[in-house]
Amino acid sequence: MFNGVLVGKNINLRLVEVSDAKFIYDMRQDSKSKYLSVVNSGVESQVKWIQEYKKREFKGNEYYFVIESKEKESLGLVRLYDFRDDSFCWGSWIIKDGAPSSYAIESVLSVYDFAFYQLGFTKSHFDVRKNNDKVIAFHKRFGAIIIGEDNENYYFNFTLQEYNETRKKYIKFVAYNG
Repeated sequence: MFNGVLVGKNINLRLVEVSDAKFIYDMRQDSKSKYLSVVNSGVESQVKWIQEYKKREFKGNEYYFVIESKEKESLGLVRLYDFRDDSFCWGSWIIKDGAPSSYAIESVLSVYDFAFYQLGFTKSHFDVRKNNDKVIAFHKRFGAIIIGEDNENYYFNFTLQEYNETRKKYIKFVAYNG
């Protein structure tokens, strides 16, 4: 049973709350967010967005997480959305400067564990802006396959089977190794 928190080895992912609006807004203003959709409308607008999101979360149509340290310091964000039959999309992934690089890997493992093992998806689809070289390289190393592109984005797929193989390589980052 999902209680709203994904427990990791060194981090947790907890569902976003309205009280996170300022943190989310600030993260979305950071230069690292240049590859995410633009958010210019202020904290109050973010509050309204979260209130609408919580309705989608309640229906099980979307999950938006704050990535936080075991000491509950907010370090980043990641979202699962666009659920299609056996496939899910994930993105809006951003981690604060200065956070250990292992937190990126651990947050991705938490996302895939949750989506594949708890929600029952068998595929993931997502897009990455073409000039976001570090994230493109990360996904390729992780085993995701580019299946298409347009002027702005590369489109990736990643299957449960591929994840099961990749997870073995990153097992030291996983809280539960079962």
